[in-house]
Parts: sequence; structure tokens; C-alpha cells
Amino acid sequence: MSEAINQNRRHFMRNAAMTLAAAEFVTISSAVAQPDKKNDRNITPSVTAANGSSGTSFGPLKQIEAGLLNVGYAEAGPANGPAVLLLHGWPYDIYSFVDVTPLLASAGYRVIVPCLRGYGTTRFLSDDTFRNGQPSVVAVDIINLMDALKIDKAIIAGFDWGARTADIMAVLWPERCKGIVSVSGYLIGSQESGKAPLPPNAELQWWYQFYFATERGRAGYDKYRHDFAKLIWQLASPRWNFDDATFNRSAASFDNPDHVAIVIHNYRWRLGLAEGETKYADLDKRLAQSPVISLPTITMEGDANGAPHPDSEAYRAKFSGKYEYRLITGGIGHNLPQEAPGPFAKAVIDVDGF
Repeated sequence: MSEAINQNRRHFMRNAAMTLAAAEFVTISSAVAQPDKKNDRNITPSVTAANGSSGTSFGPLKQIEAGLLNVGYAEAGPANGPAVLLLHGWPYDIYSFVDVTPLLASAGYRVIVPCLRGYGTTRFLSDDTFRNGQPSVVAVDIINLMDALKIDKAIIAGFDWGARTADIMAVLWPERCKGIVSVSGYLIGSQESGKAPLPPNAELQWWYQFYFATERGRAGYDKYRHDFAKLIWQLASPRWNFDDATFNRSAASFDNPDHVAIVIHNYRWRLGLAEGETKYADLDKRLAQSPVISLPTITMEGDANGAPHPDSEAYRAKFSGKYEYRLITGGIGHNLPQEAPGPFAKAVIDVDGF
């Protein structure tokens, strides 16, 4: 089949998929996504059951050795389709993308949804490997995964840790990224910037970061990790009425034996309270310069995000390429892909067309 025919077929499939999404995610009550005031594009809303659950699920996960890890991941869509990597955050897991994945797969994309280090079925190959949670290392993991899967270039999309990883990959390995979708925008930081005091209200939002800085916090998170994660879900998405089954499905990922160590090290590193590994020092030095992202980018935000996040105007100058910001309204919180899968999938498809 010729490349021209392939492209026409792919274009048709993507349009058909988004037409299906528009029909599937029908507007109800307050779950209406209004157009962003900064542009006139209407965003298709997503709707789940009244209790916040969905009827979809991933099949059995695949496993592959990549770098220091044996990575667990979900895969959907044609093997020869353009690749999309969907990256979750804390305290969430791959099920944040359970409704996004079939939309992208039906549009002709090869969708890869990996469990980050310390989550789900992902395991370290060696017991002797330092359980490192510094942000640059998570990005290295994804590059190693792409290498193992023989993916040369992909759209990278995520939220929370996943959005930060997408941002990092875009500046350190732009040749591997076709474009990015980043919830909450530009999230690249450094240990030095993490030492700067914030206004009291902002510090209050980071309460768990200070809790994790203590041994009591580490022990408490280890003992109550499910209760802790559920509290964060409620605070970060105050209008998301998820049910116990939806939460428990993701909470199983936190039983990973390395989960607590990775999470605690990540937040302590960000405050400058824990050392990273010297082999990643050059990467961190580059990231500490707050480099500009030149790749095609769509940033997104939910109008009811209860987690700490920057104002969109504060990071606009950090994106120099084709760029669009989208505000998703209707009570959408921090876990935007799971709360609004239609708009998130549409952003991935749209950034591919930039």
C-alpha cells in the first residue's frame, strides 16, 4: 500500500474516531466542556457513569526489559501506527488512560501506556539498583522503553509526573518526540528552585511533600498508602465522583515493592533533602536552566484542579513552537485524562496535526 494511501486511510480513521467520541461522550448536566476563552475551539466533553466509573478495562499487560527495569505496559492499536506514549502521575496509574486508549487506538495510533518505576508490574532487574525517583531518571526510563520497543519517535502525553516527564523528554531528547500534551503545562524544576520558599497558601498545598521529608511520613505512607492516595484523589479532584471500584483498580499498582521508596525519594530530591545519582548530573544541570520547549505542544488544565499547579500565563513563554492552551471546564480535576478522556484524546490527535 502506498504511503499516500496510508496517510489518507489514517486521516479518515482519526476523523471517524473523533466523530465516534463526539457521539459517545454526550453532554449531560454540569459535565459540559466550554470553549477556552483564549480560542474558539469547542472541546468534546467526556462523560462517565454517575459514580465516576467506566466500563472499559485493559487486557493483560505486556512486559519488556528496558534499561534498569522490566516494564509492565498496556498496548493497543495497530503495531504500525504512529506511536503515542501515555504517562501517568502520582498517586495514579495506567488506568488514568483506560478510556483515552481505545479512542486513540481506533484513530490508528499505536498506544503504549507504561507503569512508571515503582508502579504496577514494573520491576527493577537488580535488587542492588538504587531506587531513584529523581525526575530525569523517569524520563530516561521512557527513552529506554522506546528503544526496547523499537519506537524511534512518539507523541508523549501525560499529567503530573507524566507531564513533567513529557516536558523533560521534549528538551533533552527532542528528536524522539513528535509533540507533547502536558497537563498543567511546564513542570520542569530543579533542586535549587525547590529550595525557594513559596507564599503560605502555596506551601499549604504541598503539605504532603513536607510530610514525606520525615521518617514518620515515610512510615505513614508505607502503612496507609491506599488511604493516603485516596485522600490525594479527593483533594486533587474535588468534583470527581469516583467509586471504590475505580480507586481500588488503580490502588493495586501501589502495592509494588519499590513504590514507597521511589515516591519518597522523588519528593525529598525535589526539596534538596536527598541526593540523586551522579551519572544523571549532566541531565539535571541542563534541566536546571529551565530550557524552552520548541516542539508542538498542547497544554491543558481542568477548571477544578485541586492539586498545586502553575497559572497558564506563567509558563507560556516556555513554549516556542506551535502551541495551544486548553481549559477543560465542567468540574475537571487533576486526573484530567480519566475525568475527561475525550478532550485529552482530541489533544493528542490535534497536536499530531500541528
